[in-house]
Formats: sequence, structure tokens, C-alpha cells
Amino acid sequence: MSVDELREYGLVEMDDSEIRNFLSTRKTGVLGLPDEGAPYLLPLSFGYDGDSRLYFTYLLGSNSRKEALTERAANASFLAFSVDTAYNWESVLLSGRISTVSESSWDELEEVLADAWRPSLLESASLSGEVAVYEFRIDERTGIKHQGLPPAFEPADE
Repeated sequence: MSVDELREYGLVEMDDSEIRNFLSTRKTGVLGLPDEGAPYLLPLSFGYDGDSRLYFTYLLGSNSRKEALTERAANASFLAFSVDTAYNWESVLLSGRISTVSESSWDELEEVLADAWRPSLLESASLSGEVAVYEFRIDERTGIKHQGLPPAFEPADE
């Protein structure tokens, strides 16, 4: 079913302000990088500048597939979502360009990256591993949400 067909069940598109607010309150999502056959999907934490950019911190190994695919990718997709119940959820899909942030610019991003959630395992590992920061410039954004019961299940007015 299309988004238009699902409207009668309570699905609504998010406007730009709602998308920005949603991204401001999320800390994790899934980055999709182009790869042969199927996209390579990475669950990642992110920092958001409140406008048009996300930032990712990668912990890199000696033969990092995510680094190689990211460096090769001109474009990527990112999905952030929140699911509370089957009738209360939101998702935002972004498409854009991804590129390396030079280490000399990392200090400028300290505030944006400070709020990015990181599992304690990554915090510990980053002390001994190589780190890279990537910028995702948002070109397109769409958001949908469903909050509440579908109209067919709402109580009738008496």
C-alpha cells in the first residue's frame, strides 16, 4: 500500500519542522551504503547539526569494509526511527552525500558529536583503534508517522 492509501488508517507525512525535531531527539539509525547486489547497512549513532548535516564517528579496523564503501560512495541513505507500539511510531528517511571530515575540523564538531550515543564497548575500543568522522549532507528528507489507533478502531462518538 502507498502512503496515500494508508492515510485512512492514520498515517501522516511529517513536515520539515517535525523531521528536524525528530532528528534532534534521535541518536541512532541505519546508514545504507551502495554495494554490489544489495546495500550495506550499518547501525550507527549520529550527531545532528539541527539543519542539514549528520555526523558519524567510525571506529576502524585494519580492513574496514564500512570505510572502503563509505570512501567509494558518492551518495547514501540514512533511516532513523522510533517504535513505541504498532500504532505509535515515526520514521525519517534521508538521502544525501557522505564525505570524510578532516581531523583539523573535529574540534568544530565537538558540540554536535557530544550528544551522539555510543555503546560502552565502542568507547573502550576507541582508545586503541583508529577513528574517522564522516559528514552526511542531507539532500532529501521524508518522514512519516502514525500516532494513535487507526480510525476504524477509534471509539464511536456517542
